Amino acid sequence: MSQAIKNTFFSVRDLLISFGPYVFAVLLLVGLSYWWMNPTPPKHVTLATGPAQSAYAEFGKQYADWLKPYGITVDLKATAGSSENLQLLRDGKVDLGFVQGGTSDARPQDEDSLESLGSLFVEPIWVFYRESAVKSTQSKAKSTESKPTNLTSLAQFNGLRVNWDTPGSGVPNLMKRMLDLNRIEPASMSITEMDDTPAAMALIAGEVDVIVLAQAPESLIVQMLLMTPGIKLMDFAQNEAYSRRFPFLSPVTLPRGVVDLAQDVPRDNIHLVAPTTSLIANESTHPALLHLFSMAAHNLHGSAGWFNKAFEFPNAKRDELPIAKEADRYIKNGAPFLQRHLPFWAANLIDRMWVVLGILLAVLLPLSKVLPPLYKF
Repeated sequence: MSQAIKNTFFSVRDLLISFGPYVFAVLLLVGLSYWWMNPTPPKHVTLATGPAQSAYAEFGKQYADWLKPYGITVDLKATAGSSENLQLLRDGKVDLGFVQGGTSDARPQDEDSLESLGSLFVEPIWVFYRESAVKSTQSKAKSTESKPTNLTSLAQFNGLRVNWDTPGSGVPNLMKRMLDLNRIEPASMSITEMDDTPAAMALIAGEVDVIVLAQAPESLIVQMLLMTPGIKLMDFAQNEAYSRRFPFLSPVTLPRGVVDLAQDVPRDNIHLVAPTTSLIANESTHPALLHLFSMAAHNLHGSAGWFNKAFEFPNAKRDELPIAKEADRYIKNGAPFLQRHLPFWAANLIDRMWVVLGILLAVLLPLSKVLPPLYKF
């Protein structure tokens, strides 16, 4: 019995001497590779959204709920809107944010520090006005017989009280560019910069004549104003021309009856111009998070809407920034093979580590062939 124990001891010792350094080297290299590739995303991510009750805020909640089962907590940062979101991204204070096309002039450094996960939805420019105020203004002008009673051009803003959202949103900058294109001086109208909710209340109360919003149709404010008696939506008769002059704008049509088929709201097709809203990420955002947000975007924005067909969004058609490779792959090919058949953590680990693991196997497999002779020796 003692001889058997002695032989076993020497066998285990020889096994450790032969295979131990190899196993230690494998574990060390795999550990270093894991540390270098950092495949596991952080558990917290900050998403810049927008004002309360805005479409951005509602979408932010949907993203937070969608990522929760994956163990990711999305901290929603309420902001004034697109302009503030873009500045926060530039300053590195948030990981991702909703940014409207044409929010500000592009900077050369943006292409190195920011990337897009694709266009998510169109965000029309909604110009709501009180019909009575427009008629009153036009009745004071000369040749009223030749002037229409509906707003169809920015040139008709002359003398009206106009609210065009807060400076933190993308609307003021966009409106200034559109007025400049029409050779219209902002001084020809009375301009205020209230937030969307108080502006809507002021419009209904008769304190302002026109309000300009840039919201997705899911916005509760937009849907309320579309159904409010005495409030009308401006028809952009030149929407095609605007889209030719501003690449980030798309000509869209609000179809007759799409708001309420039973009440036939609106009663006519209405032409609008619409920048697209993209989900922008900071360069430091973990690639696995970009992949998760790309998955969420396809689930949350892929259905048909008032201005798009099913599966039309997300896309990369009108992005002003480079598309992240994780988003580009998802837009072109859908969910990767591994994501369709494995849990996210496993698919992500293999996706992030397969190149390194392949190199390790190529190096370690030939070395493993010397182990049996070494052990026998």
